[in-house]
Amino acid sequence: MRHDIIEYAEISSVIGRTVTVTVDRPLGSYHPEHKNMYYPINYGYVEGIMAPDGEEQDVYILGVDEAIEKFTGKIIAIVHRNDDVEEKWVVAPEGMAFTKEEICEQIHFQEQYFDSEIVM
Repeated sequence: MRHDIIEYAEISSVIGRTVTVTVDRPLGSYHPEHKNMYYPINYGYVEGIMAPDGEEQDVYILGVDEAIEKFTGKIIAIVHRNDDVEEKWVVAPEGMAFTKEEICEQIHFQEQYFDSEIVM
């Protein structure tokens, strides 16, 4: 029970925060190692925030329909992976909302390989 309280506190402190994302895999690109993985959305990281995998925090960007290099938006959800050490953040433009189903559809290209759940 204590773990749930801590996890909820961490999630509620992240959701709604504004972050700037450096896009290293823009919409329309392919993964540098897994050549068949196409990115239908922009994907990047938040500089200076380290994730449990030792890399900077990864982010899916929704609601932007063109390839970009940087983006500032609000964290609207967290993708919790039950079979991985890291979580992904979902960021969208200020005032734009997505349902869990819409988020799931847009990040399926990568999350299909993991046991993940969307926390909002």
